[in-house]
Amino acid sequence: MAEIDFWYSIGSTYSYLTVMRLPEVALATGTTFRWRPFDVRHIMIEQNNVPFRDKPVKAAYMWRDIERRAKTYGLAPKVPAPYPLAELVLANQVAIVGAEEGWVEDYTRATYRRWFEAGQPAGEDPNLSDSLKEIGQDPDRVLREAKSDRIVGALAKATEEAQTLGIFGAPSFAVGREIFWGDDRLDDAIAWAQRGATPE
Repeated sequence: MAEIDFWYSIGSTYSYLTVMRLPEVALATGTTFRWRPFDVRHIMIEQNNVPFRDKPVKAAYMWRDIERRAKTYGLAPKVPAPYPLAELVLANQVAIVGAEEGWVEDYTRATYRRWFEAGQPAGEDPNLSDSLKEIGQDPDRVLREAKSDRIVGALAKATEEAQTLGIFGAPSFAVGREIFWGDDRLDDAIAWAQRGATPE
């Protein structure tokens, strides 16, 4: 069975398209995805690569592009969604807890749905508490853990790992050390993984 690391950051707009369809893609293709949250903003700032800040024309294109692509997947986002996220880091610290405890996929999908379809920014209430309650988690407990030094360090370590792999944006898909960037490269990543391909 093909295995792919799905590197994403809650705060990435295009990750919405992948997050909301990935379970169905996994089932249809027989691919196993490991959900790997990280802090894409940290990498983008370090690389002076923040894509839509102070770029209104490019930002307008992004929202229209997401809207078009979403329709092909049967999704109905209300764009523009709140952006950028003030609490991107906390949203991803919660995801790190979820990755450790086995509910990262459910949390990520719930928080993206509220962000893109109800206009509630991820990483803050009501989105954060309601998303955790929806998946059967206690918000107070999870937030205490998410803000702990251990989880802060775990997110930093994941971000460093992503950067070492050469990841500069989200969503990205890693097949070993081979990187595919963007929701529109998901099929390429799956094909590569299924072939068991290696770089020539």
